[in-house]
Amino acid sequence: MRAGGSDPIREAARILAERGNAVVLTGAGISVESGIPSFRGSQGMWAKYDPMEYATLHAFMKSPRKVWEMLAEMVSVCGGAVPNAAHIGLAALEAKGVVRAVITQNVDGLHQAAGSRRVIEYHGNLDELICVYCWKRYPTLERWTPGAVPLCDCGEILKPNVVLFGEPIPWLAQEQAEEEARTCGVLVVIGTSAQVSPACDIPRIAKESGAAVVEINPEDTSLSGKVTDLHLRGNASEVIGRLLEELSRGGEASPSVPSGH
Repeated sequence: MRAGGSDPIREAARILAERGNAVVLTGAGISVESGIPSFRGSQGMWAKYDPMEYATLHAFMKSPRKVWEMLAEMVSVCGGAVPNAAHIGLAALEAKGVVRAVITQNVDGLHQAAGSRRVIEYHGNLDELICVYCWKRYPTLERWTPGAVPLCDCGEILKPNVVLFGEPIPWLAQEQAEEEARTCGVLVVIGTSAQVSPACDIPRIAKESGAAVVEINPEDTSLSGKVTDLHLRGNASEVIGRLLEELSRGGEASPSVPSGH
């Protein structure tokens, strides 16, 4: 399955066209070009905010106003972001019948904004707030304003409906993601280090079920050389743009079909 001496982009396009039935797993790296910082690295969120101090359910329950220092920055940055060429390219691949679903670890809503229709939000979405006491939900912009901490009608501080460390993945999202991984022909992994559990299991589930795993990341990850069949190095928008060109040159992909690797 490896590219060998051939052009990796052409090889990836061939795999996508022949197998079809592709599912995409995205992480923070795909949204960096939209101005949303990743979590890891010298410029990441965790360099500024200790995740054990700001990003756990325990921290929120203990000091919600403190945790909202980080959450307010996330809501503000994500709220002002727009989809980049990578998000738009994935929506185009869905429209072509190449991609059937996107599983995203991101909470920014940019895949939907770009036009992707089948999006599984593994870690929730910042567009909604939830009360962890009475479970009432609100649109974020209805309750949150910069500099303020949003309150529920019951008087408690609201939390964005995203998964913090120590919280379980929403059961429906996890069930749907694992089913997509088990039945896809190709899993395309973009912009994730595959270090956070249980999302890191998705590529392995796909691989063990017979799917080809194509990775789009500028650097090696824990998947590279182990789970990945083909590694396309570069930023997501450039690589996806080239894939679209190659697929268009070769004609429309065959309609996706259930399972059938």
